[in-house]
Amino acid sequence: MKNAQTPWWKRQPYRMTALALGFLGLVTAPGVGLAQATMTTVSLEEAIARAMKTSPQVAQAAGAVLTTGAAERSAFGAYLPNLSANANGSLASSQRLDPNTGVVFNAPSDTYSAGVSGSWNVFTGGQRGATSKQAQARSSAARAGLIAQRASAVLDVERSYYEVLRAGGLEEVAVSRIERAKQNAEAADRRLAVGSATRSDVLRAKYDLTSAQEALLSAQTQHAAAALSLGRLIGEDGPVDAEPLELQDVSTFALTDEALTDEITAQAPSIQAAEADLRAAEASVKVARSSYLPTVRLSGGYDWFNDEPAFNGGRTSWSVRMGLSYPIFDGFVREERVVNARTQASVAQATLSDTRRVLRSSVGTSLNQLKLASNRIALATESVAVAQEDLKVQQERYKLGATTIIELLTSQENLVTAEINLVASRFDYRIARAELEALAGRPL
Repeated sequence: MKNAQTPWWKRQPYRMTALALGFLGLVTAPGVGLAQATMTTVSLEEAIARAMKTSPQVAQAAGAVLTTGAAERSAFGAYLPNLSANANGSLASSQRLDPNTGVVFNAPSDTYSAGVSGSWNVFTGGQRGATSKQAQARSSAARAGLIAQRASAVLDVERSYYEVLRAGGLEEVAVSRIERAKQNAEAADRRLAVGSATRSDVLRAKYDLTSAQEALLSAQTQHAAAALSLGRLIGEDGPVDAEPLELQDVSTFALTDEALTDEITAQAPSIQAAEADLRAAEASVKVARSSYLPTVRLSGGYDWFNDEPAFNGGRTSWSVRMGLSYPIFDGFVREERVVNARTQASVAQATLSDTRRVLRSSVGTSLNQLKLASNRIALATESVAVAQEDLKVQQERYKLGATTIIELLTSQENLVTAEINLVASRFDYRIARAELEALAGRPL
């Protein structure tokens, strides 16, 4: 494979061939050629950063963190007293009619009043503590959900990014195939000129060249579609191309498969969110049970009255009250709340257990996919080397008239298949690793 840092259209010996085929692409598929010529190119890090800002799912998860944080502060505020202040003023005529006696009497025409009042729940049957724990658990679940959603968005970007690079790799394979097909066609023409080949050899070679050009157009179309998908994910209105990555086929983990599975299962965002949901459900049971206990409330106030709009003078009053409230019977509403809360806790417990099993299964599947892709990379690399050597031998033999065009084209097709498999296996490995990191919620 070529150096991944240098775009294929800048490499020799494919520069002139690529320009000619680009012109052919503009003629036969003008939308594709023009789209690729005007693409914006981004790195993987830039694409991920932009996706974090434009993903609606990430924005929704971030909003959930804010709302649960506000609910957590509100639960803490239940421990604090409530304070309020009031002020009033009224104007009326000096003579008033008593509706009961029908007597007209004189009374102050203006009244002004102000006051401050406060209250504090001395005892709530444990409701405040349970509500606070419930709010904290929901906030933890929201934070874990945000981590999981960010990991999911990163996975979507990486998949799309690698699909763009995969299409670019297929373009390179098609360009190489076209170059070889041209050489085969020239060799067939030379042999036909000296009478050592038939007209069928020339036609087969030309047909192979046409197939190679069609493969290039197909790869360009795939490239354009993948670039449009990548552009949508990062908030771009048009197609976006991907910067080539350094070739790093296989990298090993420091932990064994079993240890890595245990670590991911213990720390994955999906597990943390499920555990937080269970804590919230258990706290809701305590909240429902608190209604079986009485509540004690302390309240008080200070009021001021005056007939004149002045601070001096007037009358004042104050009050302090302590009250106890206990619902003896409420039509089985308390019992219903407790049953509902217990049911939700049971469902949350089952959900947590199932999430652990699903995650362990998914991690095992991803690890198996990584091993499969790794083995395919090794086999495809060897196949490319063997197919290249075989094609060289067949080309020399065909020039000497020791083989047929069919054997030559078969060798070339074997090389194309091996190159395509190598491109596919390399990006299958990257995608499988990205899926495993998405399950973990962090780079591995």
